[in-house]
Formats: sequence, structure tokens, C-alpha cells
Amino acid sequence: MPNKAPTTVREIMSRDCYRVTGKTAVSTLAEGLTLHRLPGVPVVDERDHLIGFISEQDVLGKVLESAYLNEEPPLVRELMRNEVLTVTPNKSITDLAQEMLGNKPKVYPVVEQERLVGIVTRRDVLNAILRMRRS
Repeated sequence: MPNKAPTTVREIMSRDCYRVTGKTAVSTLAEGLTLHRLPGVPVVDERDHLIGFISEQDVLGKVLESAYLNEEPPLVRELMRNEVLTVTPNKSITDLAQEMLGNKPKVYPVVEQERLVGIVTRRDVLNAILRMRRS
């Protein structure tokens, strides 16, 4: 029996995703983004509730400025965005793909009952659409 192509975000999301808190140093965040090869990550509180999002673009200027001035970079909470586009695990992959067209985020936090349960990237969605097409 062939593998059934995924149809919902739950089937393609990364559950064990990299995340940071508002107290995380931007230098630590930058190392994590590099290590995990992500353009941005969710920011959570101590109960894993989503409180923001921070991207490479959000921190690049501040890291450059702090290196130039020989200062410690700021904390994530000082640079994160509080308004975050999220997705639920039950969302259709094709619906999300349509939302991702244009200048939308490359990474969506997946939230269920106000808690972060994973992330889904454009690459995850693209791979899923290709699998749907083959089946």
C-alpha cells in the first residue's frame, strides 16, 4: 500500500522545534538559528505559550551594531514581534500554501490551545504539495 500523502499541518509540522524565551540573549539566538538552519523562531513563556516571534532580519542590525560598539547584544524580548501569524495543526496544507504566497512568513508557529506544539516551514509545505501531486 503506497504512503498516503499528508493533508494537514499536523502531519508535516516539526514537533521538537527550536524555540527561545524573551530572556534569551540575541547572540544565543543567532547561534541557534544557524545551528537549526531556520530564518526565525517562536518566543515562548515558561508554560510554552507563544508570546512572540523573532527572525534573522529582526536581529541582524542589532548584532552588527553591538559588534561595532563592542556592547552586549540585547535580549530577545527587546526585539521580538508580538503580533505573530500562527496556524493550527488541523489546517489544510493547501490552504496554508495559498496563505504563504507573497510576503508571508517562512516559518509559522503551530498553536493548539494557546500552546506552541510545533512549527511548519515553506519547505515543509512545498514538500507536502509535491507528495500530494505524486499520489
